[in-house]
Amino acid sequence: MSIAELFKKKKIVYSFEIFPPKRTSPIDTIYSTLDQLEGLHPDFISVTYGAGGNPADSSTCDIASIVKNKYNIEPLAHLTCVNNSRDDILEILGKLKERGIMNIMALRGDKRPDIPPKTDFRYASELVEFIRSQGGFHVSGACYPHGHPESETLVDDVLNLRKKVDAGAEHLISQLFFDNSVFYSFLERARIAGINVPIEAGIMPVLNKNQIERMVSLSAANLPAKFTKMISRYEHNPEALRDAGIAYAVDQIVDLIANGVQGIHLYTMNNPLVARRISESIASLISA
Repeated sequence: MSIAELFKKKKIVYSFEIFPPKRTSPIDTIYSTLDQLEGLHPDFISVTYGAGGNPADSSTCDIASIVKNKYNIEPLAHLTCVNNSRDDILEILGKLKERGIMNIMALRGDKRPDIPPKTDFRYASELVEFIRSQGGFHVSGACYPHGHPESETLVDDVLNLRKKVDAGAEHLISQLFFDNSVFYSFLERARIAGINVPIEAGIMPVLNKNQIERMVSLSAANLPAKFTKMISRYEHNPEALRDAGIAYAVDQIVDLIANGVQGIHLYTMNNPLVARRISESIASLISA
C-alpha cells in the first residue's frame, strides 16, 4: 500500500523513523528496537539512508525488508542522491523492488565537505521525477517548516517544494520544529501554493542538549523561549531533561491533533522507551 493511501483510510496517520546501526554494530541490533516499536502499532516506519550516503551500504534496504517481511509494517526507505549517480540509484531501486519495498523517501541528502557531490541529480525534485519514471514506486518527500537552510526566502522554499510535488511526491514529512505556530504558518503557505498532498508533522523529543543543538543546526529550526528555558533548567540532569523532553513532545502533538494535523511522524532515535511513553500518552487521541 502506498503511504498516501493510508491518509484516505485513517483520520490521523502515526509513524516512526529509525536509522541503521553504526557501522561497528551488526544489523541484528535493530531487532531489539523493532521488537518494541512493533507493539506500538505505527502505520509505517521510515528507515534513514546508510551512513555517509555510501551506495554500497545496503543497511537501509535490509532494515526496510525486515520491517516489511518480519514485522508486517509498511516501510518507507530513504534514498539520497547527493552521493549517488544515476546508475547507483537504479541499482538501489532494483534491490528495493526485489524485496517488495515500493515506498521511498526521496531526498537530496546532506553535502559533505570531504566528498564531492554527484551531479546526475541536483535536487530532490529531480530524484522524485526519476524514481516515478521507473514505475511502481510511491514517493514521499521532506519539507521544512522553517524553510530549507539553503533557500533565500520562505516563498522560494515553498515554490521549490511545489516542484517536488509536481514531480510526483505524494506525501510530505516535515523536519523537526519546536514551535507549532511555525508549522501552521508553513501549512498555510503550502496550501496557498497549491500543495495538497498529505503533510505529516515531524516531532523529535529532546533527550540531551548536544543532540538537539546538532539537529537544530542541520534543520535551521528556531527555538522558542519555552523550549530554551526547559533545556537550561534541566540540561545537567539527564533523566529530568528526558522526561521534560517527552512532556514537551506530547504537548506539541496534542496541540497539533487538536488543530487537525493529518499525521504525526515521530523521530524515535531508535529509543523504544521514549517512543512508548509518547505513544501511550497520545493513544486515545490517535484512535479518536
